Amino acid sequence: MRRYRVILLLVVALVGGAIALAITKSPTLGLDLQGGLEVVLEAQPPPGQEITTQDLDRSIEIMRSRVDKLGVAEPEIRKQGKNQIVIELAGVHDQARAADIIGKTAQLEFYDLEGDLVPPSISGQGFPVARNALYPVLKAVQDDAKKGTPSAWYLYGKDKRLLGGPEPTKQAILDQLPDGKAPAGSEFLAVPANRIILSCSSDSAVVCPGLNGAPAPGTTYYYLFRHLPTREPNPVPEMTGDDLKLRGTRQDFDQTNQPIVVMQFTDQGADTFHDITRELAVRGKTQTQILASPDPLLQHFAIVLDNEIRSWPSIDYNQYPDGIAGNSAQITGLASVQEAQDLALVLQTGALPVRFEQVDRTDISATLGQDSLRQALIAAIGGLIAVAVFLLLFYRFLGLIAIAGLAIYGVLLYGALLLFNVTLTLPGFAGLILTIGVAADANIVIFERIKEEVRNGRSVRAAIPTGYQKGFKTIIDANVVTMITAFVLFAVATAGVKGFALMLLIGTAMSMFTAVAATRALLGLLSGFRWFDNPAFMGASAMKIPRWQRIDFIGRRKYWFAVSGAVVLISIVSLGWQGLNLGIDFKGGSQVAFQTKEPVTVDRVRQQASEVIPGSAVVQGRGSETDGRFSSFQIRTESLTPDDQAVLQRTLQNGLNVDSYSIQNVSGSFSSQILRSAILAIVVSLLLIVAYISIRFQWKFAIPVLVALVHDIVITLGIYSLTQREMTTSTIAAVLTILGFSIYDTIIIFDRIRENIPLMRRSSFAAIANQSLWETIRRSLATTFITLLPVISLLIFGGDTLKDFAFALLVGILSGAYSTIFIATPLLTIIKEREPEYAARTGENEPVEKLLDPEPGAAIAAAAAAPARRSLSRRDRRRAGTATTPDTVGNGAAALESDVVEETYPVEDAEPAAADQAPGDDDVQDVSAGDVPRAADPAARREERRKRRRTRPHGRAR
Repeated sequence: MRRYRVILLLVVALVGGAIALAITKSPTLGLDLQGGLEVVLEAQPPPGQEITTQDLDRSIEIMRSRVDKLGVAEPEIRKQGKNQIVIELAGVHDQARAADIIGKTAQLEFYDLEGDLVPPSISGQGFPVARNALYPVLKAVQDDAKKGTPSAWYLYGKDKRLLGGPEPTKQAILDQLPDGKAPAGSEFLAVPANRIILSCSSDSAVVCPGLNGAPAPGTTYYYLFRHLPTREPNPVPEMTGDDLKLRGTRQDFDQTNQPIVVMQFTDQGADTFHDITRELAVRGKTQTQILASPDPLLQHFAIVLDNEIRSWPSIDYNQYPDGIAGNSAQITGLASVQEAQDLALVLQTGALPVRFEQVDRTDISATLGQDSLRQALIAAIGGLIAVAVFLLLFYRFLGLIAIAGLAIYGVLLYGALLLFNVTLTLPGFAGLILTIGVAADANIVIFERIKEEVRNGRSVRAAIPTGYQKGFKTIIDANVVTMITAFVLFAVATAGVKGFALMLLIGTAMSMFTAVAATRALLGLLSGFRWFDNPAFMGASAMKIPRWQRIDFIGRRKYWFAVSGAVVLISIVSLGWQGLNLGIDFKGGSQVAFQTKEPVTVDRVRQQASEVIPGSAVVQGRGSETDGRFSSFQIRTESLTPDDQAVLQRTLQNGLNVDSYSIQNVSGSFSSQILRSAILAIVVSLLLIVAYISIRFQWKFAIPVLVALVHDIVITLGIYSLTQREMTTSTIAAVLTILGFSIYDTIIIFDRIRENIPLMRRSSFAAIANQSLWETIRRSLATTFITLLPVISLLIFGGDTLKDFAFALLVGILSGAYSTIFIATPLLTIIKEREPEYAARTGENEPVEKLLDPEPGAAIAAAAAAPARRSLSRRDRRRAGTATTPDTVGNGAAALESDVVEETYPVEDAEPAAADQAPGDDDVQDVSAGDVPRAADPAARREERRKRRRTRPHGRAR
């Protein structure tokens, strides 16, 4: 009793600490619950070089510095894989600007504009020529591109629309296409060796070079430059950002109050800048004289940031005939203060050591995040209420104890999230809801064990420690397997799914603690009260096994295999015929989800979207429909550029009055990486589960487990194929979770088989398996049902993402419950019956109907415990109400086959067991599994003796 009081005091202290922490601190919500931006950047190494760890670490430092200057609270920046960086900015409102700044490589370069331009981007008189399309610029230099190794490749469709590039090789472009092949009618165009394409946007410069009038808004112009960065002593570009002092570079204003950027040079940079500007001044004066121009023909110094001309100031040879000397210079001609601040910000934080390409981007508005949070909370509350009602109805007072344990579990789990500052994402919330079922499962396993012990004649007080002792191994095995799959998922999954895996890991560990510590202490403390020792009060009164439960599961295995074979065959045919409806996570592209304030038709949305994206885009209305109108929509199309994403968002907001908005853009290469990671996760999980089962049980037990898991995965994927529901990373997370939950019930049954094998020494393995199924089927079905309750809550109340996740779980858990009983256990029987030990017993048993006693608490329980009674003292046997010969063996129905005699006699005058007298349980001696209770009354005992005499003629059992 003292031990339980100490444990409860510790639990109360932990709960109090968690409540205090909850009062003073709020949880950290991910961007999908409060809106924000997630960007995945992939490093692109220069030709012939590799990305190093130092490159990524330096890049993370620079990006973190940029994000800090943006004023984003609690940003998350981390490495992913060997060459990727994930940036999550929860709560940021201007996602487009943030994405543009954090990913800029900041390759600041200074070109001699007129001196470095080459045809067709410069005229015969030495003036820049602007082209508003890249295709004609490339087409004009294809003959030159054949001389040497091209510096870059582009792919254009037959409609002259850019399909890919720039990339260093053709293959790099093909790798990003959905099927890895160039479309019919497309053509590759190359940039000649030692050349580079630079662009100029009318939105980032006052007037682009080569334009006589005002540029068209939103137009980009292209130029072909020389590019000789490694050539000494005359490299092109002539200067880079390495010649700048970062500390002295800043945004400022000139004398006319126009925004400028002040650049501070290093000593070497100042000398180089002076030499170049002097050359420009001399050339400008010479050209003016040769052409006899009435106006000075000034030469320009192009300032290029990430291959984009941001400014091209002129060098006035009258003002600076010898060039610009000194350690500083100014960038003028900037369009706005915002542009000057952004440019200064990039320059202040330094240049990234390598170029990065955006392979995945997700933008979520704050209103959509709030809606997702509300739906997740409703689903969590619904799941918790459903589980509590189930526990109360089926376990009565034990259910109240379990509900108290769930409340403790919920408070401690929330406290752990706050203590370790875990970022709570939408998939993480799904994991949290799912762990409600995990926590309840542990209680069910133990409660069913306690009820078994009570039905077998133990007092409630004595049944509690025995039930915990017998159920603990099962809980450990089942939860370890769940944690294996969660750990693998956390190790290989993308950022969103990692949140689910982390919550599943934490929740599973926490559920084990509450089940074996908090709930155990509550029961142990209450067992000291006399009113507590009431089997009916516990829902553990004697009961007959129902007729449906007496099925010969093993004998009818051919029927079960036929049903499974048919379903698996249908699934395989569907997978081969129409495949899976892969989302953008696996095939790349852009997916836009938004909600309108008023319902609109799909045609109107398609019309608005067609102004920005091609007609091949798929527009779908989602959710409830009213007269052909929807308030929630999804658009799936080819990958959109950041500019296209921004234009599409503005178009939808202005044309459709969009309230909530999110967009995800995944490149083809990144989607291939996700697919490989998903397959790897499934394979690794299967191997680890097989290894664990082989260690904890026997390697032959692992074979049916593996077959059952593959059976469940194939059926789940087959149903997804038949229904053509979208397959996303959340679906893969659900499939991996199915592995853990599918094996949960299997372990419950296999654990009982392992326990019955030494007790039923004369029985065939089929009889052992059937007996184990009869004894545990209620428990395994209860754990399945209580796991489904929160899943159904997710399916009903969750948002679109949670519903897709819950649907996969629903299918997989139902398939897992079936495969445990009808596939794994019969298959284990087939394997074990081939062993010589069991092959000799096959066919020696009586029909199943004769082996099943309608009162399992009497004869079956008595025979089941016989071997363990060899070590009992006479006093212990008197407590149990039986006396046996030392050689008694057998279990359950198998006792009918025993070759020894077991005598049972009443001990009505025996003193009551100490366990029934003591006020506490500290002095109670646990009655082992082998203890056999007396029958409930003398008449039942006499009937039991008559049954035994009829089954052993001549003193021996048949």
